[in-house]
Amino acid sequence: METALTSPALEVGAELLRRLDVPGPRYTSYPTADRFTPAFGATDYREALQRRAAARHAAPLSLYVHVPFCESVCYYCACNKIVTRQHGRAAAYLDTLEREIALHVAELGSGQPVSQLHLGGGTPTFLSDAELARLMQALRGAFAVQPGAEISIEVDPRTVDRGRLEHLAALGFNRLSFGVQDFDPEVQRAVHRVQPYAAVRALMAAARAIGFRSTNADLIYGLPKQTPESFARTLEQVCEILPERIALYAYAHLPERFKPQRRIDAASLPPAEQRVAMLAAAIARFAEAGYVYVGMDHFARPDDPLAVAKRAGRLHRNFQGYSTQPDCDLIGLGVSAIGKVGDTHSQNAKTLDGYAAAIDAGSFAVERGLLLSADDRLRRDAIMALMCQGRLDFAAIERAHAIGFAERFADELRALEPLQANGLVERGPAGLEVTPLGWFFVRSIASVFDGYLRRTGSGAVAYSRAV
Repeated sequence: METALTSPALEVGAELLRRLDVPGPRYTSYPTADRFTPAFGATDYREALQRRAAARHAAPLSLYVHVPFCESVCYYCACNKIVTRQHGRAAAYLDTLEREIALHVAELGSGQPVSQLHLGGGTPTFLSDAELARLMQALRGAFAVQPGAEISIEVDPRTVDRGRLEHLAALGFNRLSFGVQDFDPEVQRAVHRVQPYAAVRALMAAARAIGFRSTNADLIYGLPKQTPESFARTLEQVCEILPERIALYAYAHLPERFKPQRRIDAASLPPAEQRVAMLAAAIARFAEAGYVYVGMDHFARPDDPLAVAKRAGRLHRNFQGYSTQPDCDLIGLGVSAIGKVGDTHSQNAKTLDGYAAAIDAGSFAVERGLLLSADDRLRRDAIMALMCQGRLDFAAIERAHAIGFAERFADELRALEPLQANGLVERGPAGLEVTPLGWFFVRSIASVFDGYLRRTGSGAVAYSRAV
């Protein structure tokens, strides 16, 4: 079932907003990455790979490669990045990546099937054409990238032209994600990322002419200098270029964690009421343009695989957000990359020196992670059902985990009652369903089932706000 799209007339009460617009996880995984522990390290990760290698008929892999370099800093950015104009640093990084790939081949064997490959950053297009070719050759030499695989790359529009897009297509990339954020010049100056609308429109047109299967535009609401009026103009411009997918993220202002954000004047950030207005306007405008609201922060054209997966109940969520890929193993390569193998989650060292030192010593660079417990797996399934499908089938959870839902989650069901009373979620004898209003706060609904939050609260963890 597709999620119903709302209109600007759907208003969120001030009191409800005050109570629910609080920091909380985005649930690209459960348990969330902040729950990883140094007790899980490189040896544990190697053992997880060995268990996969020993298993028969393992599902195809998903690969993520993190390229941390950027030529300039965007003040809003919370990604792991290295700002430099010294492009020579990329060659040494590729050397290390190739050694990390070889470590995986040693444990898994060569030719493991891959159905999804994504290059993120940082700015992957910081790499030269020759360096991108070298990286893709290394990956294809180690893994068996399947025909029809989804091969995507994040693109900073300021770093590419039509010729570079043609080169990406020749390397096998079939999906592009353009970092747009906002087209308003004043907002762009406030976040130190100036890229004219005309340039992005030309790149989108070129991508279609070249034959890319899909383009995505990343947008952010809640940026400094944004207003509902200025963001409405950006929405119109996005609907003119009609990317196949749109990711609409709420800006998370956490200057105590991310130094570049300290250059943003907090007084210039729009208040919560305006952020909600921007989100409501975006949902309505994208509906008018024919997009399916996939969930929380993703929209897709009706014939896009994300929308198809949503209709078929096959939508998934992983460390890159919503995905059409089944719940498969994800190999994370590069500094700070996150992976999932079997019932384990892991993350590489977050500093370039720490990452390179581990790989150079012949070890995996995993510095923290987690082995999921039975309770983690149970709660993961409940949370992901809400995040992906907007509904939770009690019987399906009971069959998969051999539990009685009402008994096991009695406290959680009581905790949902205020959300039910406010019209965010409906409970019936068969399950739970998120309402159109509830999609504004789906993270808050899902967090009711978060065992770590229930036991310890958010603790010292700084999350982004729910809206």
